[in-house]
Amino acid sequence: MLEIRPNCEHCNTDLPFDAQDAMICTFECTYCENCVTNVLKSICPNCGGNFSKRPIRPKKLLEKYPISNKRVHNPTDLKVHYKKIVDREKEAAEKKPKNQNR
Repeated sequence: MLEIRPNCEHCNTDLPFDAQDAMICTFECTYCENCVTNVLKSICPNCGGNFSKRPIRPKKLLEKYPISNKRVHNPTDLKVHYKKIVDREKEAAEKKPKNQNR
């Protein structure tokens, strides 16, 4: 079951259980949509994976299945993050087959 973490790990914006702009990666790293799109370039700085919208837990289930109150605030070192993105793109380009002329 998802923890439904309460904040963006990068900018520390509150992301309540019903936040429309909460995004998660496969390991449930949690960020706001603004940071994912405009800062992190849609790549998780922790695992290198992509993001999806975090599902909204129905209010009627919060008592039985409470959300996490553990805040994780670990701003991304953007210089390192962007370098990883560039390196990843270079590696992908090198693996791409070259067009062969006949």
